[in-house]
Amino acid sequence: MNGIHDMGGMHGFGRVPQEPEATEPVFHKVWEGRVYAITRAIAPWRKWNIDTGRYYIEQIPPAEYLRMSYYEKWFTRMVTLLIKTGTVTREEVESGKAAAGSQKLRPALTPQAVPAMALNRNIPSSHDPGILPKFRVGVRVRARNMHPLGHTRLPRYARGKTGEIDRDHGVHNFPDTNADGRGPKRQHLYAVRFRARELWGPEAAANDWVYLDLWDDYLERA
Repeated sequence: MNGIHDMGGMHGFGRVPQEPEATEPVFHKVWEGRVYAITRAIAPWRKWNIDTGRYYIEQIPPAEYLRMSYYEKWFTRMVTLLIKTGTVTREEVESGKAAAGSQKLRPALTPQAVPAMALNRNIPSSHDPGILPKFRVGVRVRARNMHPLGHTRLPRYARGKTGEIDRDHGVHNFPDTNADGRGPKRQHLYAVRFRARELWGPEAAANDWVYLDLWDDYLERA
């Protein structure tokens, strides 16, 4: 979907810092770490997937999206989806207490399973000989000019632009359908190389390139 989250190429948001914080902590505030931990603890219930989660962050109203910090967006997404999936009620969220007589769910993530989960996020293998690629390395392609109402990982600034397949990452879930329950629609994902001037015009540096990871359904032959 076209929204404030897709900020590539937009002007007016100030300078992007060039250097990271010298002593940047993993989390700037204690509550941020708790939000991250709760998010990981909820994941084994498989109430939603990573693409659904991204889609619900995208649906935060623009004024709120710009005001919120990174983990505020995570928290807002998590609460929205917990309520939407019937895991909790809004009243329970606001009170911080389970409603009388509500079903108690067994934690999907046990302490014993935490070390294994840190290494395995249950992402399917990208090796799938049964799904053939539509494009080969070196082929010229054009990003489709598409404006879906749902989730997409094709940025606006690349739509209609021409590049070249640089690398095939193998087979991955297609985010546009995976986000809203239509299924993973697994297909090949490529690193596509674009000249900066193809994307940004003559103001861009002549020798700069931009690499975007794009799925089969985002591309057509140029």
